Amino acid sequence: QVQLVESGGGLVQPGGSLRLSCAASGSILSVNDMGWHRQAPGNERDLVARITSTGATNYADSVKGRFTISRDNAKNTVYLQMNSLKPEDTAVYYCKAEGRSLASGYFYSWGQGTQVTVSS
Repeated sequence: QVQLVESGGGLVQPGGSLRLSCAASGSILSVNDMGWHRQAPGNERDLVARITSTGATNYADSVKGRFTISRDNAKNTVYLQMNSLKPEDTAVYYCKAEGRSLASGYFYSWGQGTQVTVSS
């Protein structure tokens, strides 16, 4: 079983910054794509950003130029640096990872979610 543990959410004023982290643990052989999704009340869970094992990235149009996704392959950890935050960025942010593990072969796991609230 591969587990993802997120940290870094909180309350921030508009224009502020936050950095989210997500560490994968378990009997991991390799991690392919990692990413961040978010879900606001009443909305679906949408992709925010994703990064491949080789570092290729893609972003939702709404966060391009403000958010940066990165990863540390040695630590099986993915980060999301969020700058120039807006009230519409308020949501629960979920980490996602997929790859291969000793226990289950292919894995596809979600974190528990971390709340980000942008408000004055």
